[in-house]
Amino acid sequence: MSDGGGFDVLVVGSGASGLAAAVSAERAGARVAVAAKGSLQSCNSAKAQGGIQAAFGPGDSPDQHADDVWRSSHETANRELVEVLTGEAPGAIHWLEELGVAFTKENGGYRLARCGGASQKRLLQVGDRTGHAITKALREAWEASSGTSFEHAPLRSLEPFESGWRAECGDHTIEAATVVLAAGGRCYRVAEERGELSTNHPGATGEVTEIALALGAEVRDLDALQYHPNGGAWPANMQGYSIPETTRAYGAVLLNAEGEEFTDSLGPRDVVAQAIVDEVAAGRGVETPDGRPAVYLDTTRIPEADAAVSLPYMLRRYRAAGVDPLGERILTYPVLHYQNGGLVIDTDGGTTLEGVYACGEIAGGTHGRNRMMGNSLLECVVFGRRAGKAAAGAAA
Repeated sequence: MSDGGGFDVLVVGSGASGLAAAVSAERAGARVAVAAKGSLQSCNSAKAQGGIQAAFGPGDSPDQHADDVWRSSHETANRELVEVLTGEAPGAIHWLEELGVAFTKENGGYRLARCGGASQKRLLQVGDRTGHAITKALREAWEASSGTSFEHAPLRSLEPFESGWRAECGDHTIEAATVVLAAGGRCYRVAEERGELSTNHPGATGEVTEIALALGAEVRDLDALQYHPNGGAWPANMQGYSIPETTRAYGAVLLNAEGEEFTDSLGPRDVVAQAIVDEVAAGRGVETPDGRPAVYLDTTRIPEADAAVSLPYMLRRYRAAGVDPLGERILTYPVLHYQNGGLVIDTDGGTTLEGVYACGEIAGGTHGRNRMMGNSLLECVVFGRRAGKAAAGAAA
């Protein structure tokens, strides 16, 4: 076991929330370390395709965004956290642009789409690889800083000591005045336990949440796991792929075996996912060649110009598998995707453990029991920045 040294702030996790926290803490003057379970590049955030929400459209506002989040959560979210999320969304977008993220533009402004549960068009995108673009910019900002990275160093234990926290991360013992937990959720592990498919990176197994629970941290809504309504069902190499929900924003609709629409394709995620499950259970679904349940997603209704700009990665993936989504309907079924609940936090990401902060999927409250599309990357940036700055301030 090597001595990793002492730091002001230790960030556990290298997805969008962890990197946002690390960059913000370092820029606040703290000595910062990031401990990653695998490589810095290995995370769920980079797989996020759909986009990131912020109220830039005409007639839109952070208050309307907050109301949509509140309704989509079925009034279970922490309203104070929601208002921070939506109020700071435009500023988060501009910060990402300063780091080099180039959001898709049109007609002199952002290209905005309306996503499930939203009352306005407010989804910004970088094609259909928004998460990849955001994590790349954050990682480059972090690597250009004075911070220290410990790769392939999963958190194994965390314990308080006289001047902060002592962490065993892989083969390293790291001491820090404050800790930011940004290690994501557990959906990959749960999907394996249930024998189901998941959109998640194999590192999403939830051990860091368990460590925090053992220390006495409070949690909320930890049982509320979200199914992405549109998991790929066929071809076989697309199973578990999260078909971007922007397919529906640009005109695709869900159809049963008879070619009939059976739900509002732009409804909240949990409502749409349950409608698909119910339609199949009622005998109106279809079956994949390998016997899995599915319904149709009629992607032939998407204008080719919109697909070229906003869905290029999806088109490449499906066409490489022998299916052209603009020429034929594709098969879809809900797939385990996101941990809605997590560690209880305040507006600075502070947990109920002194000196320990949390941000991103590991934290609960911002989405309540049902998250809207486009708010995960936003949460990572808004609360990652807040948690990093607060952790640096507390360590000073």
